[in-house]
Amino acid sequence: MRYKLLGRSGLRVSELALGAMSFGEEWGWGASKQRSREMFDAYAEAGGNFIDTANRYTEGTSEKYVGEFIKSDRDHFVVATKYTLFTRQGDPNFSGNHRKNMVQALEASLERLGTDYIDLYWVHAWDYTTPVDEVMRGLDDLVRQGRVLYVGVSDTPAWIVSHANTLADLRGWSRFVALQIRYSLIDRTAEADLLPMARAFDLAVTPWSILAAGVLSGKYNLPAPPKEGRAKEGAAKVERNLAIAGEVVAVADELGCSPSQIAISWIRQQPGVIVPLIGASDLSQLKDNLGALNVTLSDGHLKRLDEASRVDLGFPHNFLREENVRELVYGGTHGSIHNHRLRWSGEPL
Repeated sequence: MRYKLLGRSGLRVSELALGAMSFGEEWGWGASKQRSREMFDAYAEAGGNFIDTANRYTEGTSEKYVGEFIKSDRDHFVVATKYTLFTRQGDPNFSGNHRKNMVQALEASLERLGTDYIDLYWVHAWDYTTPVDEVMRGLDDLVRQGRVLYVGVSDTPAWIVSHANTLADLRGWSRFVALQIRYSLIDRTAEADLLPMARAFDLAVTPWSILAAGVLSGKYNLPAPPKEGRAKEGAAKVERNLAIAGEVVAVADELGCSPSQIAISWIRQQPGVIVPLIGASDLSQLKDNLGALNVTLSDGHLKRLDEASRVDLGFPHNFLREENVRELVYGGTHGSIHNHRLRWSGEPL
């Protein structure tokens, strides 16, 4: 395991983060305490130090397990948790991004985790009701109090994150240093705005659902695939997803590794500070995911996977890449300008 700087910060995190959403069985799936401990220990023994949980995961059990597991060496681990989602049904102030929910959610998380500070505190999802300045000033207060060390944002539009970090820089408040998004070979829509924005602001990106609910493990391409699962969507989408997974399986066969390792390696080799979230329900799955650290895809393999999974980025991205538009913008000089920023902007080289 090697380590990466968490975006525009000096914090060192392992190149794979352990997602703890499966710690606990309250949701009808997931891992028992013993199996959760086995996965945590295997991750830590591999050199992992970055644990991601949330106040709502398995009704709080995930945080409780993580707190117990890190207790013997708390300061070694980088613990990330989240707030926003409801903690009491029917009460409007027990959910959302506002200060009241932010503070009460943090207090409850600190108690469950058995710690007096959170290394990385995520806004879990944008609520469209709380002003950006209230969120950023509230988070900055928590940092100044020492109860939170860094702040990040998850599942939020790029324009809001840009607004928030620009405001934080202007006011001297703590800025977001990390962005959590859904991203995989199955769903690459984040490449339109979220990923270029993250690179521009030097945000670390921690993608979730990197195996697309198991589709990229290749299990739905088997002669006898599972009868249930989130892969069972509309016919056209299923056909596309299976075609992408089929290419992943083919590359895995060529390299002698698992399809999951190929999918994770593709994520890791994208530009920017990418720290994939690996989650599992048992030790064998986790060890297989960790095996991606030993897999490097060639330019040829990356090209094949890109072609199999490419998405339409829509307007204005496609419009600005049209030759007649480039002619109008550059006056015939586009091909003669060496732009070193292209690999960060989202524009193809």
